Amino acid sequence: MQKKLIKVNPTDNVAVALVNLSAGEVLSFENETITIETDVKMKHKIALQPLEAGDRIIMYGVLVGKASGRIAKGGLLSTANVKHESDKVTGKTESIGWTVPNIEKWKDRTFMGYHREDGQVGTENVWLFFPLVFCENRNIEILKDIFEKELMKPKENDYQLLLRSLVKSETGGAGNEAASNEANLFNNIEVKFITHQGGCGGIRQDSHSLAKLLAGYVNNPNVAGATVLSLGCQNLQIQIFKDALDAINPNSKKPVLIYDQQSIGTIEAMLSSVVKDTFDAIKEANKIQRTPAPLSKLKIGLECGGSDGFSGISANPTLGVLSDNLVALGGTTILSEFPELCGVEQELVNRCIDDKDGKRFLELMQWYEKTVVDAGSGFDMNPSPGNIKDGLITDAMKSAGAAKKGGTSPIVGVYDYGEYINESGFTLLCTPGNDVECTTAMVGSGANMVLFTTGLGTPTGNPIAPVVKISSNTELANKMSDIIDIDTGGIIKGEKTIDEMADEMLDFIIDVASGTIKTKAAILNQNDFIPWKRGVSL
Repeated sequence: MQKKLIKVNPTDNVAVALVNLSAGEVLSFENETITIETDVKMKHKIALQPLEAGDRIIMYGVLVGKASGRIAKGGLLSTANVKHESDKVTGKTESIGWTVPNIEKWKDRTFMGYHREDGQVGTENVWLFFPLVFCENRNIEILKDIFEKELMKPKENDYQLLLRSLVKSETGGAGNEAASNEANLFNNIEVKFITHQGGCGGIRQDSHSLAKLLAGYVNNPNVAGATVLSLGCQNLQIQIFKDALDAINPNSKKPVLIYDQQSIGTIEAMLSSVVKDTFDAIKEANKIQRTPAPLSKLKIGLECGGSDGFSGISANPTLGVLSDNLVALGGTTILSEFPELCGVEQELVNRCIDDKDGKRFLELMQWYEKTVVDAGSGFDMNPSPGNIKDGLITDAMKSAGAAKKGGTSPIVGVYDYGEYINESGFTLLCTPGNDVECTTAMVGSGANMVLFTTGLGTPTGNPIAPVVKISSNTELANKMSDIIDIDTGGIIKGEKTIDEMADEMLDFIIDVASGTIKTKAAILNQNDFIPWKRGVSL
């Protein structure tokens, strides 16, 4: 029989409803009797003791808010009676030990990856096209049309076939034809395309930040080479991009073809050169074959979006166990979304091996919060309407659940946006919580795969890295089956443990990394890319 309530941490004074509860319902919980004061939807929280205005609300063992009015025992927590609050952190208070998990069953496992000369291993083999400035977006779109049609041979999608059948029924034509089954010309490489609205205008720092991000995409092990278009007069000059690439990997031998329109002249002359040169380069890149690689070569971004009240007790803790296992194997995991680490700073600072990293983390968090406040907002505005509707009523409550993706392993490094991560272990990366901006940043810092949990559903993907979509509840997995890869709802129902789910997930990502399974985001051709302008973004 499924439990109706769960207390996440022994010190918590609230519990999460695992099912819908009715007013007047009497529950026995932890040797106490609780009368439900009002109807409570699953995923929302009830008080386990009477709370008065100003009382601290503890969940996940940390302060996640304060009561703004009286809340009876068994009463529903809502935005009407709870306000955001988190403990302020000034520095490291202790060093947290780590019990290394038993990885015996994984230590000899491998994935089939693309080995690069610098020692990195890709889970994909992509030739990437992108502009240094938005003025070249149109030319990138022209190249996208050309290369996808001639090299990738995309099949007509179901909607196109539906429209074709409707048109032919009106004109008296034949019925629906099957999509083309013509094989791709190159079967060992994909071509992908990025456009953006940066590279000029704004402030010069924006262009330097974009240069670092794009250089990170070129250096990502999933990329075999790149074709880059420049107008010529923009803020993001070719040399700035080259310097950014050199700063990441001064000995890189990866082919990067760069074209400057104002130097070449006509669009026809430039695109003719691009097509000829890139075709030859793609032929060479197609020769690279997948070969076995240890799991230590996986560098995984840990992301959440469209979170709900179950995310922090099913999907996110599963990622935490997987992260610990991968770190123990010598791999790398990345936790970001700094607005969603508000309230758990003390634990993260205490997990930093080097005190300098703890100090840097706090400095980045304080800088970030100041920019938000200076803009007239605050971290307390981070929960979206969807988050609140499904039980995440304060930023600290949302953050405490989001941080569970990072497991318990020591933090080996703290990175700012655009910095490339080359070390093994669990790391922190300063990014917004915004789904696409965060995913874009983690891949730019070297992630060759992203694990993305959601309780409400989101189609987010990435042009060069597989994004595995993980649901916190089975209802979502069934309702939006076209975007969900893995369902952790069995944890909520008591059918699976977090450890069992983490093992299943690691098996799945090995298959994705080996190219034997395509993620739903890849099938949908969901190639999202949004750079973060270092202003305000939650």
